[in-house]
Amino acid sequence: MTTTEDRDAKLREAGLDGQNRATLGRMLGTGEIGYAEEGDDGVMRASVRIPEDELVWEPAILVFPHGGRIELTITNDDKNTHCALLPCNGDPKLIWLVNHSRGVAHLDLDGPGAYYYGSTTGNDEGRGLTGALVMGGEVPESAKLDRPPQPRP
Repeated sequence: MTTTEDRDAKLREAGLDGQNRATLGRMLGTGEIGYAEEGDDGVMRASVRIPEDELVWEPAILVFPHGGRIELTITNDDKNTHCALLPCNGDPKLIWLVNHSRGVAHLDLDGPGAYYYGSTTGNDEGRGLTGALVMGGEVPESAKLDRPPQPRP
């Protein structure tokens, strides 16, 4: 587990400690922060797991350099069955994870921002199985509103 100072530094680096962003750090305050790796094929890859008897995702926050294609490997090391309801352009994806199993989700998340996911079985989300995929980068020009520049935190 990282120290509080290390975690705060990682939240600052990911841009999650500023105005209107602090809630994410508090809500997911018990897990690690991980970073995706972008392959030569342009697909960003990351892994999360559910440790045995902990009801948390490790890491709880995954940071991606920009939006795009994602390959997320999910491992359930717990003795209980869980699932992962994941955000994706269009329709969300659901992976059912029986105890001691692994699954791979292929996601498309084009826009920057924080996308939340969790396990929807047995109130797992309310008990800690909530995570975030944080996409960096800028909104494409085609998606920007026609309005004057806004102040940024």
